[in-house]
Amino acid sequence: MSQTSRDCQFVDATDGRVLCFAEFGDPDGFPVLFLHGTPGGRLNRHPDEKVYVGAGARLITYDRPGYGSSDRLPGRSVVDCVGDVVTIVDRLGIDHFSVTGSSGGGPHVLAIAARLGERVVRARCNVGLAPFDATDLDFFAGMDPLNVVEFEWALDGEARLAPQLERQLQEMDERVAADPTQFLAAEWDLDESDRAVLAEPQTAAQSRDTTGELVRGGAWGWIDDSLAFVWPWGFEVGEISVPVRVTYGSKDVLVPAAHGAWLGRNIPGAEVVVDDGAGHLSDLDQVAPAIRWLVSGE
Repeated sequence: MSQTSRDCQFVDATDGRVLCFAEFGDPDGFPVLFLHGTPGGRLNRHPDEKVYVGAGARLITYDRPGYGSSDRLPGRSVVDCVGDVVTIVDRLGIDHFSVTGSSGGGPHVLAIAARLGERVVRARCNVGLAPFDATDLDFFAGMDPLNVVEFEWALDGEARLAPQLERQLQEMDERVAADPTQFLAAEWDLDESDRAVLAEPQTAAQSRDTTGELVRGGAWGWIDDSLAFVWPWGFEVGEISVPVRVTYGSKDVLVPAAHGAWLGRNIPGAEVVVDDGAGHLSDLDQVAPAIRWLVSGE
């Protein structure tokens, strides 16, 4: 997938940092902001732009600080994404938009929904984490041991976490270069549905592109995301007053289903959609209906 000028645009944040964002789909369509997972970047999206065009969506993505071509913001919390999103949508002249994100993007979606409710039309949190300090939730129950270890490194602090994720990023780069279906190593105890998604040719091709951007930007975005998830998020999900759809798979071992269930119980008025046959990764066929809901509510 070659890059164009729409794939890599820059804007200055209010504190002087540079943010890199991208646009896909229909330039005249309804704005839908997509917040990538952890690790990830602005190139994460359905590889066929016709999916967005057909749904009437103008998809906007960006590299969170420390990822890809966006400057790092050391010590950032989840809620800090709000200012960066305002910078981007204001630059584009957008008043109202919907927002979606998966996995590590989920908490950031909820921050946008909570703090920009006057501008957010609809929000979708897909396989998103619940707060680490959430009451009535065993954060680690049902989680793959490798993911548990990563969170334990984060709890130990940046000095412990950083070299581990730098090593993991290097290993990911080598692994994907040899076989792009191995974005997540074989050691992860993923559900068969997740392995099937990773094996799809379009997903594998995108894994190669996104991994290249990850490596070019370094591990700091991944490091800062992981730290932010175990720190206070800076907002409460109870603040949210816009329509939210919480979706998750019952077989997810990266963000266990209990996280989605907790979010569904604690986000006011949330609609909860559970896929009993799915793990963490969404089949590409599910993207179009999700985008249509974000655009039109249907």
